[in-house]
Amino acid sequence: MHRDGTGWQKAADLMVRRQIEARGIADPRVCAAMRSVPRHVFVPEAVAGAAYEDRPLSIGYGQTISQPYMVARVTELLCLSEGGNVLEVGAGSGYQTAVLAAMGMRVIGLERIEALALVARKRLDSLGLAGEIRTADGRFGWAPGAPYDGIVVSAAAEEVEPAWMEQLSGTGVLVVPLAGPFFGERLLVRRKNGNLHEDEWYDFCRYVPLLEGVESEDPEASSPKAPEDPK
Repeated sequence: MHRDGTGWQKAADLMVRRQIEARGIADPRVCAAMRSVPRHVFVPEAVAGAAYEDRPLSIGYGQTISQPYMVARVTELLCLSEGGNVLEVGAGSGYQTAVLAAMGMRVIGLERIEALALVARKRLDSLGLAGEIRTADGRFGWAPGAPYDGIVVSAAAEEVEPAWMEQLSGTGVLVVPLAGPFFGERLLVRRKNGNLHEDEWYDFCRYVPLLEGVESEDPEASSPKAPEDPK
């Protein structure tokens, strides 16, 4: 890809073929979405030239955009049809939200750092994607948009928060990198069945930690309270 962003389609195609399909992800909807979303738009200009490389990148504020493979893997594990109602906790740059929106899902992304949320919202708007970004403490989910067919957590959690399970539909799916008695984190897929659920463990991974509270542009306004219903 050139510094001005031209040629990104070729870079995205190589990314999908070498990093995603080569590792066994074959869902054509996931691969098509990863090809269609310009990843370089979701990173700072200083690292845009590395946007399609096989690694996470810093987006500032101690946060990262996940490795392309991990975004594709989480999306594949979510396994939802077009039109599914999805909540993302820890939206960061907005890239995962964009990929889900490109697959035709209704997506609400929650980001606790207001400055990142504002930029992510502008990126989605500029691309004509319908994903919604809100500034909120993701540990509490987002009740106004529930019930969700799927919830994706894009930060390492120490536990499954009660709000996430409460806000899932009766057959909803939660995908979360969960810390445990092993090195780093591991992807947990929890499938809900009424009041019961079934857990399956997948890839080992590394994510930034899920933190409490909201970090507004006014540092004194930060707080760990639950989000209020929008007026």
